[in-house]
Amino acid sequence: MRTRRFKNYELETGCGVEACLEVIGGKWKGLILHHLMEHGTLRFSQIQKLKPALSPRILTSQLRELENDGVILRKVYPVVPPKVEYSLSSAGESLRGVVQAMQTWGDRFIIGANTPVKPNERSQEITK
Repeated sequence: MRTRRFKNYELETGCGVEACLEVIGGKWKGLILHHLMEHGTLRFSQIQKLKPALSPRILTSQLRELENDGVILRKVYPVVPPKVEYSLSSAGESLRGVVQAMQTWGDRFIIGANTPVKPNERSQEITK
């Protein structure tokens, strides 16, 4: 298990934001959560296909951290070859609004900054 940044938090000083970012922060955790929210239960290889730039080592690390924090569930099937599925826990489901708000804000930021965006249905919805 990874070491937490703080041994305890003070709720009145905004540490709730810091605790949330400690759990879902990082380059890939939000994206992993987004894919699990969009697609439901996924296997390791399916997550990797959704984001090929994500190395297997880093994906494994990020999944373990999310599992240790109780945000995702890992189900191992006793078959050969091994089959492992990942899904959102109830704590992960409770993050749905946070992740959707991040998606909306990020989409609008990208469009407002005139960043080149590959056109798709979602980008057309946002500009309306």
